[in-house]
Amino acid sequence: MTRIGILLFDQVEELDAVGPWEVFGVWAKLHPDEAEVVAFAPRAGAVRAAKGLTLHADRSMADVGHLDVFLHPGGAGTRPQLKDPDHLARVRDLRERVPLMTSVCTGSLVFAAAGLLAGRPATTHWGALDLLAELDPTVDVRREERFVDDGDVVTSSGVSAGIDMALHLVARLAGVERAREVRRHMQYDPEPPV
Repeated sequence: MTRIGILLFDQVEELDAVGPWEVFGVWAKLHPDEAEVVAFAPRAGAVRAAKGLTLHADRSMADVGHLDVFLHPGGAGTRPQLKDPDHLARVRDLRERVPLMTSVCTGSLVFAAAGLLAGRPATTHWGALDLLAELDPTVDVRREERFVDDGDVVTSSGVSAGIDMALHLVARLAGVERAREVRRHMQYDPEPPV
């Protein structure tokens, strides 16, 4: 059983959290013996996302329990987190006990500020690539990649890239056929109209 935790926080970018939730949620629904996905926040309860959607975290960071995968979304709410010693300490604590750390969009900025990306390849939203390099000049910033898998840390670029990263993780954790099954169930076959 793979237990995946998605962090929610005030001003989280909606699709950064909900896109991967859809992927992992479909996996868990189709194969409840293989995966579980949970939403948690610094404090359990309602969270107001970046564009006004209210999300609900069933658990707090203190009581989320064991995780195999941690996902830190991005959004405007990551900017204050970069200078929040308590939040950075919580992320470092998760790093100590969670085997696979992942981020969407500017969630990777928080990883950099916490020291998790030192000397590693990583990416983020195109508008924050320079800030990622400033936060930790040792990061090998991958400016053109939708996601970067560096073993125990996987980062993705902005918004919809989190869906691609999540499908990649399903393939990595449960096999390519399982990821294809999830993608088909979601009818995820992007062909942007513009």
